[in-house]
Amino acid sequence: MSDPMDDPKRTPAGQAGRGARPGVDEDIEEPPAVQPPGDAVGGGEEPPAGAAPAEAGTDYKERWLRAEAELQNFRRRASREWEEGRRMAEEGVLLEMVGVLDDLERALTAADPAAAGASWTQGVALVAQRIRDVLARQGVTVEDPLGRPFDPVFHEALLELDAPDGAAPGSVLQVVHKGYRRGARALRAARVVVARAATGEAP
Repeated sequence: MSDPMDDPKRTPAGQAGRGARPGVDEDIEEPPAVQPPGDAVGGGEEPPAGAAPAEAGTDYKERWLRAEAELQNFRRRASREWEEGRRMAEEGVLLEMVGVLDDLERALTAADPAAAGASWTQGVALVAQRIRDVLARQGVTVEDPLGRPFDPVFHEALLELDAPDGAAPGSVLQVVHKGYRRGARALRAARVVVARAATGEAP
């Protein structure tokens, strides 16, 4: 009669924990290997060596050239604005001086001819001449368009009259208020009376 303990098919309970667990270990499978993202997309191919640095260098160069062009444009624009502001400030002061000169000249015109040799008239004339000298040093000259064709840049028409004999239509017949110019720019337009073609005559 065989001993039940000698049966190899029977395993004691104490030995079950030390060996493989029937029905449990056989069902556990190892998780599948995770494929790197680079291998899943694009087949794991790497970009050619040197391609990315070359493109980045080109992009940096274009940005640098664009920034340099914008800087040059800003400098030119700032220079023009500064020059325009300086010129406007100077012309504002010069216009004030022209107004003072107008007052002095009107005072001399209204003075009594008998007092032409008086000290005060001589003083006024001296001050007026000093102002003319200052204006001349700044490039300001008198715009006297009498007898010349009307120019809307330097002249302001106050009135039109029929052209008298010897006067061409469109010419300046009279200067009501003297004008001044500074180079090719009008500092103050001259106010004038312009001749027009007589009624019934061809222009």
